[in-house]
Amino acid sequence: MREYIMKLTIREIAKMAGVSPATVSKVINQTGRISPKTIQKVKRVIEETGYQPSFSAKTLTTKKSNMIGLIYAGEVNVEFNHPFFNHVINSFKNTIGRLGYDILVFSNQNFNMGTLDYVARARHYQLDGCLIIAGEQIGDSIIKLDESNIPTVGVDLELTGEKSTYVMSDNKKISKHVVEYFYLHSIRKLAFLGGQKGSQVSNERKDSFIQSMKDFGMNVNEEWIKYGNYFEESGYEKMKEILQGTHRPDGVFAVSDMMALGAIRAIKEAGLSVPEDIKVVGCDDIEACRYTDPTLATVKQDQVKIGKLAATMLHDLINDNKVPKSLLVDSELIIRDSCKV
Repeated sequence: MREYIMKLTIREIAKMAGVSPATVSKVINQTGRISPKTIQKVKRVIEETGYQPSFSAKTLTTKKSNMIGLIYAGEVNVEFNHPFFNHVINSFKNTIGRLGYDILVFSNQNFNMGTLDYVARARHYQLDGCLIIAGEQIGDSIIKLDESNIPTVGVDLELTGEKSTYVMSDNKKISKHVVEYFYLHSIRKLAFLGGQKGSQVSNERKDSFIQSMKDFGMNVNEEWIKYGNYFEESGYEKMKEILQGTHRPDGVFAVSDMMALGAIRAIKEAGLSVPEDIKVVGCDDIEACRYTDPTLATVKQDQVKIGKLAATMLHDLINDNKVPKSLLVDSELIIRDSCKV
């Protein structure tokens, strides 16, 4: 009997309650003007039968699924394990959940054995909107989604579509904070450890780093501008390359805390001390910064705020409310032992 009940349709519930299917849909979705007596009658039938409305039944009246697509733009899971994105996603999840949405996470596998197409996926699942977490090697599928009429918010990714917006840290200010600190403490010879050469975020920080050094009258050594991949091992390898040169820097700015930790390891292996010989600053303020030896100076990005803003902006886009085309979030330089003077 229970197996039969689980297969009941909205039409059968309507027939049992003596109302139209549209009325049952309105009761399920709590929309429209229906008398309390009719509502109770429909609810009683639903309770007695154990009916579970299908996904399509829930969206029949409202035309909304209350589902958000979470997309990682780039190679599969390249940076999902990065602490920065973990905090942003958790903040987004908590905020969007309070606004009444569930999340569907997309992988980068082919959809229906065809070309990767996030627009097709979003429409297949009747998603209300999408959040894109930026990685590397942004493909055509992301561009198509940006150009579509599907509400979309990017994190660390500039979007320009009519139904798109984005939020990220003010990357120019991040580098300026670091260079200014070094300048004020008479530390002039600086190195930069960045992400991939094609990374928009890393390049913004690199360009601002170089421009800030020039603004303060500091010489830029191109041999000390290195590219990694945001993770510890690349910071270690790139710092080793710098230390193999004839001269060494007095200060290092890495675009991620994990790269900074790798740089510190390389410096120690070379028989040098942090911060006495070389001072190191990272970026993100991950939890590990507080427990390393030495504790890591960093530029704190407000991941919680970024996640909340992304969720609120996406909710407003879905409901056709006015939304800014972009928001830049301020950061804060946190001085710890690795950069103390």
